[in-house]
Amino acid sequence: MSMRLPASARREQILDVSVQVFARNGFHSTSMNDVADAAGVTKPVLYQHFDSKQDLYLALLEEAGNRLRTAVSKAVAGAANGKEQTEMGFRAYFRWVAEDHDAFLLLFGSRANRDEESTTTIRRITAETAKAIAPLIAADIEPEHQRTLAQGLVGLAEGVSRYLVERGDTVDPDVLGQQVADMAWAGLRAVHRTG
Repeated sequence: MSMRLPASARREQILDVSVQVFARNGFHSTSMNDVADAAGVTKPVLYQHFDSKQDLYLALLEEAGNRLRTAVSKAVAGAANGKEQTEMGFRAYFRWVAEDHDAFLLLFGSRANRDEESTTTIRRITAETAKAIAPLIAADIEPEHQRTLAQGLVGLAEGVSRYLVERGDTVDPDVLGQQVADMAWAGLRAVHRTG
């Protein structure tokens, strides 16, 4: 029997364990029993915190998105210029993939078994991430152009990560971050107003 935790700490513990369970088994193959067992709680305790498996899964997606945005935001906060922001941002993203691998898989792993609500949540998280980095694109361009480029940068990081995860490659996140940042920065330097 696990020791009694305050409700907020118990909820965090359940979320931490659930990320691993869902990332490894997928939504449809994971039961609330699986989560309760892994968290060392009873199903009634689990249902005190989450109304349903779907409710738990959506909370996990939100948590993973928050972790991603926090990792990138913290990394770029001290950057001196646009080039440094690009480098630090990509390095932070790839470190997040390496260190919080289950959260990455939860957000960007196979989407074949996702329902519409989960897919919508993931799209919103991706859009919020792009919205957070758009102001960092220090170019004299229209706001919509800035948002489009930010979405492209998020897609670039996600695509590279998904490719490496699917291949099972182990890479140094700082080296990978620098390589992708070099490519992105070369493109960002050429950005200008259209029309």
